Amino acid sequence: MSFHKIRCLIIDDDPFIRELLQDKLDQYFPDINVLSSVSSGKKGIEEITKHKPELIFLDVEMADMTGFEMLSQLSKINFQTIFITSYSHYAIKAIRFNALDYLLKPIDLGELKGAVKRFKTYTNKGTQHVNLSLALKNIANKNVGDHLLNLKTQDGNLRLVLNDIVHIEGDRNYSYIYLKNGTKKLVTKTLMQLEELLDSKGFYRCHKSHIVNAKHITSYLNGNLIKLSESLNIPVSRRKKKHFFDWYTAYQNASQ
Repeated sequence: MSFHKIRCLIIDDDPFIRELLQDKLDQYFPDINVLSSVSSGKKGIEEITKHKPELIFLDVEMADMTGFEMLSQLSKINFQTIFITSYSHYAIKAIRFNALDYLLKPIDLGELKGAVKRFKTYTNKGTQHVNLSLALKNIANKNVGDHLLNLKTQDGNLRLVLNDIVHIEGDRNYSYIYLKNGTKKLVTKTLMQLEELLDSKGFYRCHKSHIVNAKHITSYLNGNLIKLSESLNIPVSRRKKKHFFDWYTAYQNASQ
């Protein structure tokens, strides 16, 4: 009895990683057919055009171009991507911010099984193509405030423009994201997780329970309270007063 085999490509400039991943896929995933394994972004584009894969494993940092640069050269993305990366803080941040999937080198079998399982789930829901297209737009857009934060929720993907977020309030394993239109969204992310995603994007965790968006700060009162555009006062923890003042001053200077 025949069954559908998933058309797959591996694009990575490290021959050891290519061989390791090929071996794991051949041994543990009989429903995945690796059509080609190549060492550069240029060759990757050629193989994608030739084979029309459903899934690619893509190195974030290659000698000739990044994985994101390779994807941006394609006229159409109708496949899903699992990124492969060494622990690069920048790369991980970009991948997580855009709700994309990735594997850390060297590739762990358990992590690989989880990624393939998520791939199959995403295929049924049809969301991953959209996430990848949005990620490329975010990366190309130099105006950080216009970037879309992509969060997975129980009801699907929640996409929020950063400029629309006024502040975020943590509640144990959940967070409330308050928007400038007066609504709020509940997400299953801790404040620490959101702090990491929004680092260097104009947001600051001023208190154990609060993150504020610098764009919506109207004044800083008595060194204790941040006044936001929605007539809200958010406390600043004692130990963060000086750091917040320095951070906000630097933000204002950069915005002038």
